[in-house]
Amino acid sequence: MRAKALARVPERDKLARSGGEPVAELHTPLDLPDFERIGFPGEFPFTRGAQPTMYRASLWTMRQYAGFGTAAESNARYRYLLAQGTTGLSVAFDLPTQMGFDSDDDMALGEVGRVGVAIDSIEDMRVLLDSIPLDQVSTSMTINATASTLLALYVAVAQERGVDPGALRGTVQNDILKEYIARGTYIYPPRPSMRVVTDMFRWCAQHTPKWNTISISGYHIREAGSTAAQELAFTLADGIAYVDAALTAGLEVSTFAPRLSFFFNAHNNLLEEVAKFRAARRLWATLMRDRFGATQARSMRLRFHTQTGGSTLAAQQIDNNVVRVALQALAAVLGGTQSLHTNGKDEALALPTERSARLALRTQQIIAHETGVADVVDPLGGSWAVERFTDEIEADAKRLIDEIDGMGGMVAAIEAGFPQREIQTAAYATQLAIERQEQVVVGVNRFADGDASEQPTLLRVDSALEDAQVQRVRQLRESRDAAAAQAALDAVGQAASGTDNVMDPILAAVKARCTLGEIAHTLRAVFGEYREQPTL
Repeated sequence: MRAKALARVPERDKLARSGGEPVAELHTPLDLPDFERIGFPGEFPFTRGAQPTMYRASLWTMRQYAGFGTAAESNARYRYLLAQGTTGLSVAFDLPTQMGFDSDDDMALGEVGRVGVAIDSIEDMRVLLDSIPLDQVSTSMTINATASTLLALYVAVAQERGVDPGALRGTVQNDILKEYIARGTYIYPPRPSMRVVTDMFRWCAQHTPKWNTISISGYHIREAGSTAAQELAFTLADGIAYVDAALTAGLEVSTFAPRLSFFFNAHNNLLEEVAKFRAARRLWATLMRDRFGATQARSMRLRFHTQTGGSTLAAQQIDNNVVRVALQALAAVLGGTQSLHTNGKDEALALPTERSARLALRTQQIIAHETGVADVVDPLGGSWAVERFTDEIEADAKRLIDEIDGMGGMVAAIEAGFPQREIQTAAYATQLAIERQEQVVVGVNRFADGDASEQPTLLRVDSALEDAQVQRVRQLRESRDAAAAQAALDAVGQAASGTDNVMDPILAAVKARCTLGEIAHTLRAVFGEYREQPTL
């Protein structure tokens, strides 16, 4: 029968996963692993979910990543999103803030408030968080090289309002390794950067126990062009490096591992993405138990945030992006995410408008309340195809992790350019497949019949906002106690030069109205700056 069918209608060419692996034509019960490798939700190895009841008990946190212009503009967007039903904030910072430059620095010219909000000082953070109930709302901050300063600013504002830091809930991304691999908003070299990360682990364990001290991010690795298996492997290898660094610094696994969180991308291949999330939980649980001796379930349980794939959005026929985002969000939910951001349909062209952000949020709400997929724990568990994909992605990722181990770990692999080369190769292969129409992108290389005259309404950041922000930071310097600010910066430098935890002096510095750029420059003077080497 099969031969006759193929004679009449041959199979489509190039049926493959993201790394080019062929997709089997049929799956059967023989594809199912032993049940022990699947297990029950909420139990080792957590293949089927981080919690026993998953969304039957409570839905995932619905975040909408937002930030632009000054703190006042961004605060208005956050309050709008909360009124529309978001259950957590996700803050986007502009490039100067991410890279340790104040808004009046020459390096910041033309970039202030463009891709996120500009935060220079405690005054900006007060405005950003105005009327936000910090003891009730979970806040995620996508910030890495300057994560210590942004967390200190958040804590300082909470303390001003009488909120106990121990009650604060949220996440600071703080994943500096992926910046060297895929994104580029680094400041200091890898090894001193790792020292700052572990200082934050220790400090948060003592002062903000409900705060996730790191969000180990595969999202940007995937955005740079990796395959699903590479995203998983390089993300978990980064996680291994952070755990190693924390143990070397003298921390116990049980004091920091429960606050580790992860951040993954959701792309278009629904079954592959669901399998990736399931494989991530299983592989991380096994690594934490067998490599690091974790004995508590909360130290082995991988929890993650998901964002739909920005690089999959097309500038052509942007309404098609609504469908892409919906399917990607569905994959994240079917895969058991704890938190989710859905992109706006216009993000291939600009920051999302208020209307696009609302539609993206409604996409999550429809999945949650109308589809029924949240009523069943791991609804695709036991699918012959999904279980086979889960095994294959796990095995592919483990092979890459073993290769990185052989190089001496992820920091050494980054210094040798290994993950960078792997991602570049995968990205090039994908681009070739699109250009050859072997990989179809609807509305781009096939079915490109959209109205070329269509001009969507886009969000534009007023350039006057940059001038206002520059004046704001200059006025702060003129009005503060200069001697107290300098003394606080000197204390930051002394801690960085020695072995003291840098978080306490950074917190004192932001309270003394030191700016983010001043703190970063103080650390630059001690740690130096990283210069990327060409990867061939």
